[in-house]
Amino acid sequence: MEQATTSPLKKSPLHARHRSSGAKMVEFSGWEMPLEYSGISDEHLAVRSRAGLFDVSHMGEIEIAGKDALAAVQRISINDAAKLQVGQAQYSALLTPDGTFVDDILVYRLAAAHFLLVVNAGNIRKDYEWISEHIAPAGDAVAVDASSRYALLALQGPAALAILQPIFGVDLSALKYYRFAHGEVAGVRATVSRTGYTGEDGFEIFVPPQSADHVWRAVLQAGHEAGVTPCGLGARDTLRLEAAMRLYGNDIDDTTTPLEADLRWIVAWQKTGFHDTVGAHALREQDAEGIRRRMVGFEVVDPGIARRAYDLYVSGAKVGTVTSGTQTPYLKKSIGLAYVGVNAASPGTELEVDIRGRRARARVVPLPFYKRPPGVRAPF
Repeated sequence: MEQATTSPLKKSPLHARHRSSGAKMVEFSGWEMPLEYSGISDEHLAVRSRAGLFDVSHMGEIEIAGKDALAAVQRISINDAAKLQVGQAQYSALLTPDGTFVDDILVYRLAAAHFLLVVNAGNIRKDYEWISEHIAPAGDAVAVDASSRYALLALQGPAALAILQPIFGVDLSALKYYRFAHGEVAGVRATVSRTGYTGEDGFEIFVPPQSADHVWRAVLQAGHEAGVTPCGLGARDTLRLEAAMRLYGNDIDDTTTPLEADLRWIVAWQKTGFHDTVGAHALREQDAEGIRRRMVGFEVVDPGIARRAYDLYVSGAKVGTVTSGTQTPYLKKSIGLAYVGVNAASPGTELEVDIRGRRARARVVPLPFYKRPPGVRAPF
């Protein structure tokens, strides 16, 4: 009998930097990535109060180009890419014919007939094959897995603008949310987008892999006085959960639809050719019939932390299951996301969460859990 072989973990262009800086490394979606540097709580609070720098080079980049590139993207993306101007991005999803998630994505319009899709690390190969197959009927358009061409850094937090501006040759204050600009960061050609996955203002920086370490060091040096902190995936997860941003594989997957995930706003019902978008017919049917479950946020009232896969109850009857949960460093509350029956989805609904055989009181609350302070604009 042949022994099973395990593929070696992929490494970010910043892998050596993380190792030499003392980061705790873990496996994530086939990559060896930093979980934390100085501690998840410390890094989380740095992003909320100052700024944090993340290596997210494990994310995938798939480009679609050709005369019919827009038609191709419209076939596979449930949002409306026709609304994008060159230099603008949007949150969207790839769906199965059943209306469930293949992946959630960001769509960037690089040119009139050239798009960049940022996809989740564990889905790069699957997404590329799925996209290549489903854009074929659109005509003159081709998909290319361009992931090896990019390293991706994320500078997040209220001090991000002040830190990045001195080393970027474009006026970042004029860059609106979900817009991007091309220029140079510390002398390196880069694309900078005002996007992120933390609930804070911030920027994501696309650079050539061979220049990633130079840019990483330059950003840390530029932000030294502001207290910028290198951060790992642990803080990225707790930050995104406070902001109620969904995580593929936990909160959304090929068993859940955008309507159930409370992401109806990304479904472009009125876009031209909506009926040709993969998954659109199933969403129309589900919308007409009404959903039976919906994603909600909840806070645990009693002591205890709700973890993924814990069951939720109302009056002794199971109503759902936790998809993400943690004790948040900033809010200092035990919070979670879960799918529950629609009758248990209203804010204020009293729940019980089964924490290792003990029932703890919880209640449904409005999302997101965390909002930026007044005067700081939201990204959507």
